[in-house]
Amino acid sequence: MKFSNVPQVSKDNESLTDLSTTLSSDADSCSIPDSSVVEPHTGHKKVLVTGGAGFIGSHVTEYLLNRGDSVVIVDEMNDYYDINIKKRNLQHLREKFPEQDRLSIHIGDVCDSEFIETIFADEKPEWVCHMAARAGARASIQDPYVYIHSNVEATTRLMDLSSKYGIKNFVFASSSSVYGGSKSTFFSEDEAVDCPVSPYAATKKACELLAYTYHHLYKLNVTGLRFFTVYGPRGRPDMAPFKFIDRVSRDVEIQQFGDGSSSRDYTYIDDIVDGIIRSIDRPHKYEIFNLGKGSGTSLKEFIDLVQKHTGKKANIKVMPDQPGDVPYTCADVRKAQHLLGYRAKTSFEEGIQQTAKWYKEAYNTNAIEICPETQANGLGRSPSYVNISVGVAI
Repeated sequence: MKFSNVPQVSKDNESLTDLSTTLSSDADSCSIPDSSVVEPHTGHKKVLVTGGAGFIGSHVTEYLLNRGDSVVIVDEMNDYYDINIKKRNLQHLREKFPEQDRLSIHIGDVCDSEFIETIFADEKPEWVCHMAARAGARASIQDPYVYIHSNVEATTRLMDLSSKYGIKNFVFASSSSVYGGSKSTFFSEDEAVDCPVSPYAATKKACELLAYTYHHLYKLNVTGLRFFTVYGPRGRPDMAPFKFIDRVSRDVEIQQFGDGSSSRDYTYIDDIVDGIIRSIDRPHKYEIFNLGKGSGTSLKEFIDLVQKHTGKKANIKVMPDQPGDVPYTCADVRKAQHLLGYRAKTSFEEGIQQTAKWYKEAYNTNAIEICPETQANGLGRSPSYVNISVGVAI
């Protein structure tokens, strides 16, 4: 199903060229023809959630358990950011859901073939929600090999086991980064995305292609979700919403890359979880969906809202644009609206307000004990002019 406007044929060569480009782009697509609405599965599910200790994965797990499903978490607990944050996420889930038969937690690398196959064989999940990944466009430029391992190899291994063990639906996290430097006003799933501008984006595109292959060869139901800059409570400390709220709250300098005109489609965690759950419940044959708010927010507006909802004035250092970054992202979500019934409900201002509120409560109750400036992918991986003298947030 196509949602982009096909240009009309006219007498001038330019329009004919546009039409040729559109048809060529469509020919590159791996989408299933005549996609139609799939009725949601409503019974109990046992879902394998990879990356369940992380930001998005822990929220998805909590939603599934709240509605009565069973969850098997697999997470390698790597140190991409402070492992204590992930431990607290798992502790929160275990305290809220103490039943071992409804929530089981396994620590290990999905790429460890013996480890992960044992989990499939013993736990017998029927649904897979693959949220584990190595994230970060900038960091992938420094170390592309770990991204190939954690993203491409891990996803391939999981799809291989899913086809072997008869998984009913395989949903995985892709990224809006696959759109690279697209000049489109709204990024559509129909666009050709063959020019990634970072190794991270390239691995996500590779996973989408492999997913189609596994559907084609083994009839595995697969859905890939292109997330657009997810933020909210329990968010990753290397992401701009957390970093800006944290640093402005503590009167620490923040870095503005570029002139402030760059724009992102920031999507609140509750809206992303809603899209993920809708995808899990609807076993499409093979689909790629954008999950975003559907509107962009400039960096300047972003900083203004952080100042408003923290009640603090930002100390801003203007920095050059960063390699691997794209100037703007904005999701065309019409396909997800039609086939999933997805629609983001949280405005960016409301989301920042809720995130700032959570941040304040978390620090006041010592739920956060780390200083984001010491994160491996925080200022350690982007230029910093902050003098760090304390190892915990105050």
